[in-house]
Amino acid sequence: MKLLYRAAEWHAFAKMRIHTESTLDHLEKTTEDLGKLMRNFERSTRSRYATFELPREVEARRRRDENHKNMKQKSSSSKRARWFNLFTYKWHALADYAPTIRLFGGSDGFSTQIVSCIV
Repeated sequence: MKLLYRAAEWHAFAKMRIHTESTLDHLEKTTEDLGKLMRNFERSTRSRYATFELPREVEARRRRDENHKNMKQKSSSSKRARWFNLFTYKWHALADYAPTIRLFGGSDGFSTQIVSCIV
């Protein structure tokens, strides 16, 4: 429950429209706590639960391998082991939220949408 609460708290602070230095400091602290809790979660679940690909993932891999002309051997159509992966960009990007808000303001104040010129 602590992990769920910390994730909700982090999300609430990250999506605030107006920030102060104290709210950004709290966001940084919450990010640290969330990271520690996620690493603990990953360690505890990896050893307790055996997880595998979903049937649709197995089927998609099989189709992809059949369509790949340079394959020398057929891949197995059995389920592969899967696990919770913290080594993805989305987890590493969490630490960038507070510095980015300090530079550019809250995420509601700008857009990444491409601007097109009407001629």
